[in-house]
Amino acid sequence: MAQEFVQTKIKGDKVVLFIKPRCPYCVTAKDVLSKYKFKPGHLECIDISGRSDMDSMQDYFLELTGARTVPRVFIGEECVGGGSDVEALHKSGKLEGMLQSIGALQ
Repeated sequence: MAQEFVQTKIKGDKVVLFIKPRCPYCVTAKDVLSKYKFKPGHLECIDISGRSDMDSMQDYFLELTGARTVPRVFIGEECVGGGSDVEALHKSGKLEGMLQSIGALQ
């Protein structure tokens, strides 16, 4: 089940990106997050492009986050949006505090 898979991945102390490798916004989100020093296992990128349940997963993103596009970036259990959203949080200085607040950084 796509919903169960997503729910098992988004935990309180992790950052999870649901991506498609050729999507430029996914690349942006990964590039921004690569600037931070994460504790091992606290940053996970999940490529949904080859999955048989990709469509139902994106339908669940729509239900959960208001958009079915990728990337869907979760900081803890909260979706902060996509690539440009993550970039804006980084530029405003808010991203680091959000990552620290869930204990994901070294």
